[in-house]
Formats: sequence, C-alpha cells, structure tokens
Amino acid sequence: MNADEDQVKARLAQLRCHFTWKLLIEDTELSDLENRVLDQIEYLDTKFNVGIHNLLAYVKHLNGHNKEALESLKEAEDLMQAEHAGQSDAMQLVTWGNYAWLYYHMGRLADAQIYLDKVEKTCKKFASPSCYTMECPEMDCEEGWALLKCGGKNYERAKACFEKALEVDPENPEFNTGYAITVYRLDGLNKTPHVDEAFCVQPLKRAIRLNPEDAYIKALLAVKLQELGQEAEGEKYIEEALANASSQTYVFRYAAMFYRRKDSIDKALEFLKKALQATPSSALLHHQIGLCYSIQVNKISKAASGQPRGRDRENIDRIARLAISHFEFALKQKPTFGIVYIHLADMYKEVGNSRKAEEAYQKLLCMKSPGEKIMQKLYFCYGQFQGFQKKSEADAIIYYLKAIKMEKPSSERDKSISSLEKVVLKKLQRNAEDRESLSILGYIYKLKGEMNKALEYYERALRLAVGHAP
Repeated sequence: MNADEDQVKARLAQLRCHFTWKLLIEDTELSDLENRVLDQIEYLDTKFNVGIHNLLAYVKHLNGHNKEALESLKEAEDLMQAEHAGQSDAMQLVTWGNYAWLYYHMGRLADAQIYLDKVEKTCKKFASPSCYTMECPEMDCEEGWALLKCGGKNYERAKACFEKALEVDPENPEFNTGYAITVYRLDGLNKTPHVDEAFCVQPLKRAIRLNPEDAYIKALLAVKLQELGQEAEGEKYIEEALANASSQTYVFRYAAMFYRRKDSIDKALEFLKKALQATPSSALLHHQIGLCYSIQVNKISKAASGQPRGRDRENIDRIARLAISHFEFALKQKPTFGIVYIHLADMYKEVGNSRKAEEAYQKLLCMKSPGEKIMQKLYFCYGQFQGFQKKSEADAIIYYLKAIKMEKPSSERDKSISSLEKVVLKKLQRNAEDRESLSILGYIYKLKGEMNKALEYYERALRLAVGHAP
C-alpha cells in the first residue's frame, strides 16, 4: 500500500456509512437480505427510501457486484434530489461515504478522493470538529434503518440510533417510525410471558399519529394488541390497514399472522398466498405458510387423540409434507432462520421420519448464536424428542436441564420443569434409591419455591451418597 492509499484509507475509516457501521450479517444471510431489501423497495410504500438503496449498494458490494452497487448509489442520489431537493447536504453524507468506499475497493482512488472532498466540504460548512465525521440526526436515523434491516443481532444498536435522533427532533415522523418498528421487533425477541403491557404499543401509536397513512405500522400495532389480549381493538387496525392500498404485500403478512393466532387458518393462508405471489422467495412467508399447515396437522392429530388412522392419517401425511416443503424452502433462502428447524423437526416427527427430525435438530444445535429464546425452545423440544421418539430418559433429562438452566422465564422453561419432574418421578417409581433423580427432584422443588420438599429430597440423596461412600 503506498502513502496515498494509506491516507485515503485513514480518511475512509472516519466516515459514517454502511462500510463503517459494523453491520452484523452472516455470509449465509446475504441472499435472503438482498431479497428482503429488493422486496422492500418494490412493495413497501414509504417516504423513507433513500437509505434502502444505500443498503442495497452495500449488500451488492458484499456479494462482489461493485458495478451494480454503484447503480444503487446513483438511485439513492436521484431519490435524494427528487424527494429532498433543497434540503441540507448533510443528508447526502452517507451516500457520498458509500461512494468513497466503493471506489476505494474498486481501486479508483481518485474517484474515492472526490467523494471524500465532498464530505470534508460539508463537514466544514457545518463547522464539524472532524473533517470526515459529522453528528446529525438524519445520519443516526439512516444507521438505525440499516441495522434494523440486518437482523436481530443489530436491533439494540438500531434502537440506540433512533433514540439519539429523537433527542434532537422528537416529532420527526421518520425517526418515530424507525423507533416504533425497532421496539416492536425487540419486543418480539425478548418476549416474556405474563406481561400485560408491551413497551412498543405507545411508540407504535405515536408513529401512527405522525404517519396516519402508514398501513404497515397499523398492521404491527394490530398484531401486538392481539398478543396483549386486546383482539377487538387489534382487528380494527388490521381492517384499516387492509382498506388502505399501500404496502399491501407487507400488510397481508401481518393480517395472516393475526388471523392465524385467531385460529382462522384458512383466512391466514389466503393472505399468505396473496403475499407470496408478489414475493415468492420470502423466507418469512414460507415459514408462515408452513406454520399454518402444521397447525392443521396438530388439529387432526388431537381430534384423533394422537392415534390418527385411515383418512386422518392420509390427511396428516399430505398436509405435513406441504409444511415440510415450505419450511425447507425458507431454510434454503435463510439457513440461519433458527425457529424453522424446530418446526421442521416437528413435522418430520409427524410423518415418522426420526432421522430427518434428528438432522434438523442437529443443524440448529451446531448453529452459531441463534439466540437464547430459540435455544431454550430447542432444548425443550429436543428433550421431548429424546424421551418420546428415542426412548432415552437420560438424554431427555440432559436437555430439559439445559432449557431450565437458561434462566429466562418462558413457557418452554415451565414445560421443561414439568416434563423433567415427570421423568424423574417415573425413574423413582422403578428405583426409590436413584440418587440422581432424588437430587434433581430437590432442584425442581427449589425452583418451584417449595423449600421444605427441596430439602427433604436433597437430604435423601445425600444420605444415600454417604451410605455409598467407600
């Protein structure tokens, strides 16, 4: 690297743009991310479109398509001229930063320098203490949108970006929209049972007040209200969102989620299939369709008391295979879509294919950081699989304990505690002096807050241990 290149690199590192924001994106997520960005450009009606073209340029660069990336930056620039003509140059800094980085990666240092000069001139104009970095809420907002689009590992940072922008301009419709969507997503990731109020409801209502035509935010609010037991109010928002012609493909997704949870599975499938016509490669849609089919499978199985025969058995096999094909398509699009492996394994169990179910569980067990909530669910489901399909009490115990030791309160943790209790009580019926089962039972009672019983079982286990000591 020569001295010129060194200098350019040092300046580039100071820019605020997609190349310096440390967006956490797995290589395996890139094609899904590109599809989602393209879908958003085409189907989400929003006034906030400059940033998504910038993100598309960065994703194209990561995929090795630098010329196409330049075209996306040109579109971002044209949109900026059309939609924000006469507004501050500060709004162009992210695009210019991306241009500079892209030209640097293409070995076109002179072109990179042209854009560095533009950034420097703007920073001077606004009396920024740094030549190549400027603090402004528009840039915080654009960083927030980029982080939000790149998945769950980036959401906390996205929230901080929108909060920073809102401190400067609390009534800005775009900042409020970004913040509301981010806290809605975070609420979904960190969901704990027994919560009456979700933190995201007020931000969503505020965003709707500032953007009354935004059907997408109304759909998010509808689903959240339903989750909080306010289904009638939620349905009003869903109907309003569906009556609005904007962002229909996205609204259909949430309408489907709403009606699936309302147990109107046919209606949910109808919306999902409409959305799928517009975005056929959406991993999210294929997952949702698979979920609807798996609910149908579970209903038939339940009605037959878990022993389906004849026509019921045929229907379960047929519908479960439909679910499997949609789950597998979703995973082909997005191999890091953790929850889908669990749902896929469930359907393989339904059609009696334990080997394929084991494969799905193993892929998720080997995955790098799929998130605590998903791991807890995985440990519970895999514990069930070991106990019921594989007939291995020892392995079932191992995985129930793993789920319980992740101390996040959840229905999976509660179910793991009661499943573990059933397994060890069964073992104790066969052998009342099983020390491991006694101490596990002590642990279960301790978790339940029944300290006297916990002590009783711990002491029995200890007496046996002392009795067996050499």
